[in-house]
Amino acid sequence: MANMLFDALFAPLDGREAVLLVLPDGRRISGDGFLRLVARQAQALRGLGLGKGDRIVVQVGKSPEALALYGAAVALGAIFVPLNTAYTADEVGYFLTNAAPRLFVCDGAKAGVMAPVAAEAGARLVVLNADGSGELSDLAAGAADRVEPVACGPDDLAAFLYTSGTTGRSKGAMLSHRNLLSNAEVLVREWRFTGGDVLLHALPIFHTHGLFVASNVALLSGAAMIWLPGFDAGEVLRLLPQASVMMGVPTFYTRLLEDARLDRDLVGHMRLFVSGSAPLLAETHEAWEARTGHRILERYGMTETNMNTSNPYAGERRAGTVGFPLPGVELRIIADGQAVGPEEVGMIEVRGPNVFQGYWQMPEKTAEELRSDGWFITGDLGKRDAEGYVHIVGRAKDLVITGGYNVYPKEVELLLDEVPGVAESAVIGVPHPDFGEAVFAVLVAQKGAAVQPEAALAAIADRLARFKQPKAAVVVDSLPRNTMGKVQKNLLRDTYRGWFS
Repeated sequence: MANMLFDALFAPLDGREAVLLVLPDGRRISGDGFLRLVARQAQALRGLGLGKGDRIVVQVGKSPEALALYGAAVALGAIFVPLNTAYTADEVGYFLTNAAPRLFVCDGAKAGVMAPVAAEAGARLVVLNADGSGELSDLAAGAADRVEPVACGPDDLAAFLYTSGTTGRSKGAMLSHRNLLSNAEVLVREWRFTGGDVLLHALPIFHTHGLFVASNVALLSGAAMIWLPGFDAGEVLRLLPQASVMMGVPTFYTRLLEDARLDRDLVGHMRLFVSGSAPLLAETHEAWEARTGHRILERYGMTETNMNTSNPYAGERRAGTVGFPLPGVELRIIADGQAVGPEEVGMIEVRGPNVFQGYWQMPEKTAEELRSDGWFITGDLGKRDAEGYVHIVGRAKDLVITGGYNVYPKEVELLLDEVPGVAESAVIGVPHPDFGEAVFAVLVAQKGAAVQPEAALAAIADRLARFKQPKAAVVVDSLPRNTMGKVQKNLLRDTYRGWFS
């Protein structure tokens, strides 16, 4: 049995002298050089006892070594579990306890605070710094630069991606070799990637978008990547003339539009701009086309499925929609147990080789959201228009997507409710010109207490990753409720939707 994911993404790099990664300082890493880095890391991980089916939790800065770590895990048949670098020790503690990894790889700057957390979970802590240094690199330096990949079938697990739950419990979405490879193959064809492309990669790689869309598509097609550690508008504008494709979240495009250097001449050579992970405002879509002459291609995916739909490469890229289901992906819209017709709103469900295997150690939650016949209940409300374009109109569980990251209100509300003087809270998402949506908190003070919004937010700041923290808050006398006592967040969203405009 072969290792289908390694054989498709990494094995073809053997002997390839063409550049794979271009770094901001001008250094270049060939395909063959990168494969040898993957092999050395795989040998180092094997020496640490990592094998098929073992989990490796990773919270490190973006670097060539961090991408190689993904390849090394795939080679060994291990399960790669990337974590947002903003997560605190408290948050990481849950992931380590739940995933029960053999290894936890983190940045040296966090090793001191993370060591007790790793020890409690029974995981060995290994350091990999953003500059590529650290214990893992030291171990890899003396290792063989060839590795025989472990045999893995299509249904063997390749990764867990954690997605927050409405109760605050994060769920580990189990993704197989088939899930990841099938989606990458479809996107290469649909977005017409070739070995002649150069992808400007400024996304994080702890997230579906940056790792399993951007990186996998480039690796599979043989494209090169300009490998930026993060998004910086000045750096992106400097390097765009070397690229042919850019993938980003709406924030990338709004920030670039603020810079007068962005014009048609700068991007006239570009082939494609892709946006996802959060809704792209129609005004951003239109402003980008007016300034650059390019129409952004918007698509729709999620942690559990990778990409489900895409606006067409050739054809109308319609603002406010996420296009059509990708080849091999079935999509239906259900209301009251029945499929609905055009322009009718219902729950979006998808089925296909891209759909995950379930939630790690959560069979009941899996059964709630993944039907026995393979249909996944996305939690997103949507509709199809008369031409078949899919529109996302809301989220049944009040998920907030800010800057491309998912935030579930309940997790934030539980912390706000603990703040002295706060009786209760409601967290919502409201439109934001830069982040698509911003996390916004509505607080009710205890009788006789004086609560300052800024002080309440400061009180929870060190307990939440920065992207989860509300960008603003207000104090009100009471929260609107229906006759069953449920908070009517739709009314709150209507009330505060213009806060950041």
